[in-house]
Amino acid sequence: MILPNLLIIAGTGNKSGKTTIACHIIRQFKQLKIVSVKITPHFHETTPGLVLISKGKGYAVYEETNEDLPKDTSRMLKAGASRVFFAKVTDESLLSAFEDIYKRIPPDVPVVCESPALRRFVEPGLFIVMISSEKDNQKDIKHLIKLPHTEYSLDYLSGNEELPVSFNSGKWSSWQ
Repeated sequence: MILPNLLIIAGTGNKSGKTTIACHIIRQFKQLKIVSVKITPHFHETTPGLVLISKGKGYAVYEETNEDLPKDTSRMLKAGASRVFFAKVTDESLLSAFEDIYKRIPPDVPVVCESPALRRFVEPGLFIVMISSEKDNQKDIKHLIKLPHTEYSLDYLSGNEELPVSFNSGKWSSWQ
């Protein structure tokens, strides 16, 4: 599936800056009314602000309604996303959950998605990998890094107001 209006963010470890760069991009392109998506394989207790909008075999999809909490989806909403979806999925249901979310988004609306595993199924307009400085908690995404991507680190983000990315004619791209 080729989705040029989709930007996928992955990270080489926990606390690599996936949500930080998502929020950075949402703020940078606030006028575009970006829709943000976070997909996780962890079925933990649902937090306040998440409203269940759909359930399927092996997944649940929520919409974030509270920007005042410190959780990732709230941060995305506070950064200016027009809508923020959150999905809890099994490995087998990831694509079904994303398709469930994607059908709720108007065509050509820019989408920023934090879900490394989604990259196995979808060819996005842009794929960003956040490089973690922490060596002891690395995720195994070597197979994803072989795919076309752009890399950033938290150090890069702290020194740059604008990222070298753009959204034109319904497609994310980078000039890095």
